[in-house]
Amino acid sequence: MPPDPAWPALPYEAWEPTKQTLHRYCQMIGRLRMALVPPRNHWWHVTLYVSARGITTGPMPYGGRTAEVELDLVDHRLVVRASDGATAGFALRDRPACADFHRSLGGALARAGVDVPVHEEPFDLGDSPPFPRDTIHDAYDAGAVERWWAVLRATDAVFDRFRSDFAGKASPAHLFWHSLDFAHARFSGRRAPVVEGADRVTREAYSHEVIAVGWWPGDARTTPFPAFYSYTAPEPAGLRDQPLEPAQAAWQPAGEGSLAILPF
Repeated sequence: MPPDPAWPALPYEAWEPTKQTLHRYCQMIGRLRMALVPPRNHWWHVTLYVSARGITTGPMPYGGRTAEVELDLVDHRLVVRASDGATAGFALRDRPACADFHRSLGGALARAGVDVPVHEEPFDLGDSPPFPRDTIHDAYDAGAVERWWAVLRATDAVFDRFRSDFAGKASPAHLFWHSLDFAHARFSGRRAPVVEGADRVTREAYSHEVIAVGWWPGDARTTPFPAFYSYTAPEPAGLRDQPLEPAQAAWQPAGEGSLAILPF
């Protein structure tokens, strides 16, 4: 059977340099959303979304205007748009290193009349240099990026269908740029116990009982392969003893809890 184009293969090693560069692009764009969108519960105001052409911030309030920043993965451009018709952008096929992307993003925002600084520090990426000085991460395999986006589109459709059967509080399907995982969560409505020693971000993210599902492209530090996952927080006793389907799925430890992992 030929591979399904909606679910293309994306082995981690084959596109790892591009994934590292793309991850940093998304962090820079996500920080813009974090700066402009009013705070929402569980940090939902910072996430990115699948669009018809790539990955987008969605509409962001800016003074009396609305702004949007999109990674257009059809034409492989970054595009800044504003509600007054202003637009600016630059090509990604030129394989801009993160330092070039940072500078070009600031220039595109300025040309579109959106005065917001581009954050300089990567989040939870080891000893990665600040974005304005990062000339290391400069790989951009357009075909691999398109396959990543195809998986996100297909997953978005599945999560949207999954969400439709649930009448309670549920998140949109969104891309968390800190770890580059695409996730959906649903909530019981009950508050969760405060996690001892948790930082401000974690306390807000897990303030209520939650079951989350997602797709992740992988990471050399922990799971060097793409996978679907699910976790429950707080984790009920005996969860890891529950059988999983299909047979390729397995439980793996994750901090104080467990992840159900299905390799992609």
